[in-house]
Amino acid sequence: MDEMELAQCLECVLKTAREAGQLFLSQWRKPKTINEIKQHDIKLQLDVDTQELIAARLLAAYPEIALLGEEGSQENDASPYRWIVDPIDGTVNFAFDIPHACVAIALQRRQADGYRTILGVIHDPFCDETWSATSHDAPRLNGVEFRASDRTALSQCVVSIGFSKMQANLTTAMEAMMKLTRQVRKVRIMGSAALDLAYVACGRMDAYLEAGVRLWDIAAGGFILERAGGTFHRTLMPQGEPESYKLLATNGKIDNELQTFVGEFFD
Repeated sequence: MDEMELAQCLECVLKTAREAGQLFLSQWRKPKTINEIKQHDIKLQLDVDTQELIAARLLAAYPEIALLGEEGSQENDASPYRWIVDPIDGTVNFAFDIPHACVAIALQRRQADGYRTILGVIHDPFCDETWSATSHDAPRLNGVEFRASDRTALSQCVVSIGFSKMQANLTTAMEAMMKLTRQVRKVRIMGSAALDLAYVACGRMDAYLEAGVRLWDIAAGGFILERAGGTFHRTLMPQGEPESYKLLATNGKIDNELQTFVGEFFD
């Protein structure tokens, strides 16, 4: 896609993300249909319904593009592009009426060494905030350009830590939290990987780390962060679920200090 085509695509994705956000926001305080419940996760029928809406809009506009989503995929091996969709990132928050969840949509282009993200959108309907970026445009929050924070000392920083579902990954995250708690200003556990990345990207937080997070959780946010001047270290976890990663996202200025305490996230 050239610059004009990507700009048109962004407008379609922005409209779609906002519509999807309004769908699940309208159901926030209503009884929720649970499709599956695990020790550390909940799957709602609303996740499925929201992804179906997103898929319908995107595939109507771009029928040739494949789609990989948390609630299922629509493959097209001939397509040089694919959508990466998380319909509700922060489902457990949403299920417990905690207003911290979002829609995350990325567009990736196939290259010789895999896929590269060229567009990312994250929409939080609770705060009416939308982060976006393309490979041809600066990252924007509700249309206003932003950059990652310029903090350079861990003692000044707010760091978010995610706790995934697998026990080994929970242990890794707990150890990282114990190491960092005395080094940073505050540690936060927010419950939405996409919003964690968006918050680091726009300077509200300075780093986010998690082991065992999925591609649809991080594709849009990681791209937006990099466009905002941050760094996005991720390692595929071959023993985990498909497209599962260990990641460390930062403002790009505290990596050396962090490596002293959580070097395993730089592998």
